[in-house]
Amino acid sequence: MVWVWGALGGYVFIVLVMFLAQRNLIYPAAAVNPRVEDHNLPGLESVETDSHPGLTLTHWFHAPSDPELPLIVFFHGNASDLNNAVAKMRPFIEAGFGLLATGYRGYSGNPGRPSEAGLSADARSVIDWAHHQGYEADRLVYFGESLGTAVAVKMASERPPSALVLEAPPSSIADVAAAHYWYLPVRPLLRDPWDSQSRIHTIRCPLLILHGENDPVVPVRFGRKLFEAAIEPKEAIWHPTALHTDILDDPEVVRQVIEFLRTR
Repeated sequence: MVWVWGALGGYVFIVLVMFLAQRNLIYPAAAVNPRVEDHNLPGLESVETDSHPGLTLTHWFHAPSDPELPLIVFFHGNASDLNNAVAKMRPFIEAGFGLLATGYRGYSGNPGRPSEAGLSADARSVIDWAHHQGYEADRLVYFGESLGTAVAVKMASERPPSALVLEAPPSSIADVAAAHYWYLPVRPLLRDPWDSQSRIHTIRCPLLILHGENDPVVPVRFGRKLFEAAIEPKEAIWHPTALHTDILDDPEVVRQVIEFLRTR
């Protein structure tokens, strides 16, 4: 009987540790301070927004080369940063699209601690900045990567863009966490569920989902689940060999995304 209580106590301890550490697991922000000049990309510049009083964040901006082309508002994944955002989006900048790469609190040298409420406020401040620069909804495309897709979906449900692109999207963080930590009571204890599934049906703009069939982080079944819940117009590219957030390494996929954005 003693071993039963010992095992139960050990399990409760594990649950408590995971509960307290969950935001460190969801937001493993790296201690990096990226620099615009390292990218050798003329026109790339830092801009700032006030996410809320006392919290000023840095983001990176590159204007479209053609006023007819949209500005891509990019929301990177939880293990990424501004450096990776620009590297991933460079083919689209070279194709003439603009880029506004969102710098979250706690990432890329920015102050603050990440949370769903916090990242949502950061994203709103970026969209507000774009509007103040003259980029109305019909010139904005939201592009999310991994966890950033949840930010993009939430923003699209509040402030509709002209198009939405989601790379390796979870239906919700709760779904993914429950799949990885099936032995823990994840759903009732999760602070930041990032429930894209409950929001996707409200989005009316053209949607493109990109997902690798071999994704070990966000299994493709969650991207398919989100796609099924979305309304038309919607398209998807289910890549047979891509893993997690590497689908744009395929030039043909880049070409298809560019075509989607040009005809949005």
